[in-house]
Amino acid sequence: MARERRKRLEGVVVSDKMDKTVVVLVERLVRHPIYGKQVRRSKKYHAHDERNEVRVGDRVEIVESRPISKTKRWVVTKILERAEQ
Repeated sequence: MARERRKRLEGVVVSDKMDKTVVVLVERLVRHPIYGKQVRRSKKYHAHDERNEVRVGDRVEIVESRPISKTKRWVVTKILERAEQ
């Protein structure tokens, strides 16, 4: 798959306890079909972090990739914002 066509998501790291893997919580706003109000939907993704440099609370960008393991199909590309320690 061409690199520029891969899906890109932005989220916050909620777990870094695994080796070379982080769990990223991605939130999105969806319009309610009847009431029209904005509703917050969230989903967690397992992402590959080759150098183990991402920490809990960091805001990161993840990109779709080939399956790396049973649950990992995303790779961390950028750390957008560091968590306050």
